[in-house]
Amino acid sequence: MIQTLTLENFRNYETAHLTFDPAVNLIVGENAQGKTNLLEAAAALSSLKLFRTAQKKEGLRFGTDHGRIIGTFDVENRDITLEMRLHRDRALEVFQNGIRLRRQSEARGILRTVLFCPDDLFLVRAGAAARRRFLDAALCQLRPQYAGILAEYERVLGHKLRILKDSEEKPALLDLLDDFTLRLCRLGARIIRYRAYYIRKLGQCAGALHAEAAPHETLTCCYQTVSGVTDPYASAAVIEVQLQNHAFAHRAAEIAARSCLSGPHKDDLVLHLGGVSASSYASQGQARTAALALKLAERQLFFDEDNAYPVLLLDDVLSELDRRRQDFVLNHLGQGQVLITCCEPDTAARFRAGTVFHVQGGTIV
Repeated sequence: MIQTLTLENFRNYETAHLTFDPAVNLIVGENAQGKTNLLEAAAALSSLKLFRTAQKKEGLRFGTDHGRIIGTFDVENRDITLEMRLHRDRALEVFQNGIRLRRQSEARGILRTVLFCPDDLFLVRAGAAARRRFLDAALCQLRPQYAGILAEYERVLGHKLRILKDSEEKPALLDLLDDFTLRLCRLGARIIRYRAYYIRKLGQCAGALHAEAAPHETLTCCYQTVSGVTDPYASAAVIEVQLQNHAFAHRAAEIAARSCLSGPHKDDLVLHLGGVSASSYASQGQARTAALALKLAERQLFFDEDNAYPVLLLDDVLSELDRRRQDFVLNHLGQGQVLITCCEPDTAARFRAGTVFHVQGGTIV
């Protein structure tokens, strides 16, 4: 549970301080007033990322070089203060209870959140990259070690891509290619196992939730990874060997294409409705219902993990839904803390909010 959130020079806020209710908190205001910025700050305290940009310095208020996001939480009856210091000219700094952390990964996942924004309603129809981000965002909180493995994989992948792209002009670089391939296979095997086990649980939960909203349709989830991997639930050692065999069999093709043609960076969460591809055949309403089921399933899996609901962040989602789907979401909000942004007074009237914040031009009442 988030107790307080303090901002300094973040987005359009010079200063802001909010004290949240342990249940439902409503953030009301017209568009472009700063509602989503508050949710972005709250989400950043769990992921250490800004969900609207890859560059943390872009979160700084215009004309400033330094900013802060400070949150106080109750985690398993412990009071924790987490502070993120953003700088325009240097890397992010993270402090826990006033002590600077040498490794930012130590803070990731202390506060667990599930963010649901309008873009997520198109999760089913989006490309594989969007669904990978959905999986990775949850796994980085549930399994902090996964975040480190994923970051290392992306770093090594970047090196391999540079070797392949520059190899035509500098053929000697190819002497390093196999070393990077072997490292990717080792890291990739661990990523595949994490994703496989998570998707199996996610699919079971999402299928049950989807049946509530659409009892005449069946939602199933399938993990699509490297074709050479015969069993994504096998040991990491077995998967690593299969990745190596696949990679070296395609070595010449990668050099010719000057690109990494396969690996966990190409994975997908394949969704089916009634046995057919949801991305290809689902109607807009069906796609939205499936996306809702996936997000609510993510929240339930967090609860199953540690018997506590994550903080649910809903960014103006209900205005994008018809009344039936709004009710489907609202019926699953009875537990845990919720932060909701909305524009319409009619939507706001449907909540029994403990605290209501009115936002206008970066000012909060």
